[in-house]
Amino acid sequence: MSLGISLFLFFFVLLTAGLPISISLGVAAVASLFLNDFPLSVLPTVIYASLGKFTLLAIPFFILAGVIMEYAGISKRLINLANVFVAHIEGGLAVVTVVVACFFAAISGSGPATVAAIGTILIPAMTKAGYDKGFSASLVAASGNIGIIIPPSIAFVVFGVLAEVSIGRLFIAGIIPGILLGVCLIVVSLFLLRKQKGQLIRSRRSTTAEKWQAFKEAFWGLMTPVIILGGIYGGIVTPTEAAGVAVIYGLFVGIFIYREIKIKDLSRILLVASVGSATVMFIIAFAGVFAWVLTTSHYATDLSEKLLSITTNKALILLLINIILLIAGCFIDAASAYFIFLPIMLPVIRTIGVDPIVFGVFMTVNLAIGMITPPVGLDIFMASNISGVSLKEISVKVMPFVLASLVALGLVTYIPWFSLWLPNAIGIK
Repeated sequence: MSLGISLFLFFFVLLTAGLPISISLGVAAVASLFLNDFPLSVLPTVIYASLGKFTLLAIPFFILAGVIMEYAGISKRLINLANVFVAHIEGGLAVVTVVVACFFAAISGSGPATVAAIGTILIPAMTKAGYDKGFSASLVAASGNIGIIIPPSIAFVVFGVLAEVSIGRLFIAGIIPGILLGVCLIVVSLFLLRKQKGQLIRSRRSTTAEKWQAFKEAFWGLMTPVIILGGIYGGIVTPTEAAGVAVIYGLFVGIFIYREIKIKDLSRILLVASVGSATVMFIIAFAGVFAWVLTTSHYATDLSEKLLSITTNKALILLLINIILLIAGCFIDAASAYFIFLPIMLPVIRTIGVDPIVFGVFMTVNLAIGMITPPVGLDIFMASNISGVSLKEISVKVMPFVLASLVALGLVTYIPWFSLWLPNAIGIK
């Protein structure tokens, strides 16, 4: 049995058996090497090479920053800010959910973190206002997808490292697609809520003084993405250094300005961030071994050539790539998918003349959709835990939002303008 075939065979058997994705990747790689008489002594070197990249330090720092921002009370202030501006309109809380998800995405860089931060407040609030609980939970789960598209994005950090493209350019390229996804979710939400017209409790219109007060309270939270992205694009810090700055800034705001973080909270914050960071880095370590075996066996090259042999039509190839990624996203997380599919698809993308930045954006949007599709949708699991709504109910009620996300995916895939206009306009290389 060839190295490449045994690699995928072991992986899918282990994944089907219910083993965690990281373990399945690692065991499949080791078993394939062993059966094909490769020296297992290469494993420590490959694992170290996968993890020993300065840029990857951004991941634990951004995760820590997201946890700090949540403990600092920034999410509830952002929700209040959105509330005073749009909660008085019909279906306003649905709009608030998506808008706040965009704001928090620019702080956390993580889908599940975004769901956790906004869901604990907004799902009960929407239910109290007459919204269907299943609808509320599914909308929060779908809105969490924006967390890995709008910068800073942990997913873009991994893609940038593997594809060897500018993470700063990826960050800025994700802004318009992230907003586009949010608009699609809002449109579908308002369409679904038409049948409840007149039944939902609407907030009164806020006064100018209340809006100004909400803005002042949320100001320090709103400054977070400005500091992170401004530092990167101003040439002051690298993305990795910006992540460290975000941690320091979050602690300063949480301890000295909002005064919601106490010294006794630091151990809990570090524990939560450490567990999240370890989970991601564990996946990266074993996915790196998997990708190395895939490349060393030349199986990735063979698969790339076979993909190109199916058709030379650019539109059809992009469609085929999206279908493969959508299916994969139902079973594996974004970090693992990058390691598995980039060695195969990146040569194809370059051959058909697609900008790797555009590919990075639409691949990330694609894999974000996987976070709300069963059986391994992290965001729907998180929303289910927060709301108490069954996974079965959320999986059904999230489908209109999946369709809305597919519309955004199609636009980002076939119209490069959405990804390239902003970085080109401001001259980000």
